[in-house]
Amino acid sequence: MNTIDNLLEIMVRLRDPHDGCPWDREQTFASIAPYTIEEAYEVADAIARDDLKGLKDELGDLLLQVVYHARIAQESGAFDFADVVAAICDKMTRRHPHVFGDAQVHSAADQTVAWEALKDAERADGDRGSVLDGLPKALPALTRATKLGHRAARVGFDWHELAGPRAKVDEELEELDEAIAAGSEDSVKAEMGDVLFALANVCRHLQLDPEACLRGANRRFEQRFRCVEEKVSAAGGDWQAFDTQALEAFWQAAKREL
Repeated sequence: MNTIDNLLEIMVRLRDPHDGCPWDREQTFASIAPYTIEEAYEVADAIARDDLKGLKDELGDLLLQVVYHARIAQESGAFDFADVVAAICDKMTRRHPHVFGDAQVHSAADQTVAWEALKDAERADGDRGSVLDGLPKALPALTRATKLGHRAARVGFDWHELAGPRAKVDEELEELDEAIAAGSEDSVKAEMGDVLFALANVCRHLQLDPEACLRGANRRFEQRFRCVEEKVSAAGGDWQAFDTQALEAFWQAAKREL
């Protein structure tokens, strides 16, 4: 029966400096990190597709990434896989005093508030001086924008109603139009970023994940565009034979069909 010990031993063999795999021996934290991120996205994709068989496989791939990083750390004497497990066990116990202690929470919402308070207390014990400290810069930009907004909101820097961030979107769009009219590439880039940040704030107030919203939009676009491709192909396959209005008609038909 395969166990985590088997997986750990496989990684030891792969990284063996004499008899291991040449590719695996050369890897570092930095070179493996992109694969770790990729595997996490593949887990999310399997969940979105409700593919449980695929999810099993992708979770295995993600677990391998954890084992990989832990092995590299062990080789330098920093920590090992057991330390990783111990750290997360300690953290989960500490952050669930209502399960492993005497604290009381009465709803998932209460637990979310308590969880964030515990994380704030942990940050206060460290060297961080800002409520924004500790947010990984490698997060997807929309996700990080949402988390920045959440952090600022916890100290009162936020709108009390949805109308505030929604009006901010219109304000930023106006500034984007002005930058486009002025022809300044740097200003256009900055204002476009402000528009996206404002939209992330609207999502936050609506309790929506902007990444999930955009993934849904991507999925709908792909489905509809493939339908348009089929219509163009059925009509001869020459895209140049159709003007913008004709292609828009195909697009609207695809929306109705899907």
